[in-house]
Amino acid sequence: MRLLLAEDEREMSNALVAVLKHNNYSVDAVYDGQDALDYLETELYDAAVLDIMMPKLDGITVLKKIRAKGIDVPVLLLTAKSEIDDRVEGLDAGADDYLTKPFAIKELLARVRSITRRQGEVSGAVLSFGNTSLDRSTFSLKADSGEVKLSSKEFQMLEMLMTSPGQIISQDQFMDKIWGYDSETEANVVWVYLSYIRKKLGQIGSNISIKATRGLGYSVIKDDQ
Repeated sequence: MRLLLAEDEREMSNALVAVLKHNNYSVDAVYDGQDALDYLETELYDAAVLDIMMPKLDGITVLKKIRAKGIDVPVLLLTAKSEIDDRVEGLDAGADDYLTKPFAIKELLARVRSITRRQGEVSGAVLSFGNTSLDRSTFSLKADSGEVKLSSKEFQMLEMLMTSPGQIISQDQFMDKIWGYDSETEANVVWVYLSYIRKKLGQIGSNISIKATRGLGYSVIKDDQ
């Protein structure tokens, strides 16, 4: 899953990024509210973690602006404030959850899992195509001959494909959504991960395939198409 982290304290941001990446999240980090707003308006995220007290724009202002534009990404607010009025203001502005500093890392991870799980429930916990199902809550892929677990990036790529069967997704779209547009990762990583997914589809007797369309990208189709 891809997260946006907006936290102006650099040491804390670096520590949180390290922990989140260790837990298989892809993270873009920004350090002020204006950058957070710009990223949320132009990029696709599974969730955002916003500090309230940030330079340029505070977290609640960012939240109000994205909600006004119909951006429904799950948002966890971080703040040193613990007063009830501040919590109410954040929740009324459209936050999905609220965490007061200082906090335990385990609690942060639990809150992130919670808001992304709720989003998955809204959009459907299981994606199905052909004889194959992808469980968004467990990263499990099932078909006639068994079940396999996908890595975080394998899951994100197959989720993109299975959400819109037959629709071509370009290499750049995969890179932007999963690795981030400013990632230094080589673009051929897309082909590498797709080859891993193809192998796992074969292992479980899936009747769907990942089709490459030269010069355009990739789509998922049923084998009889």
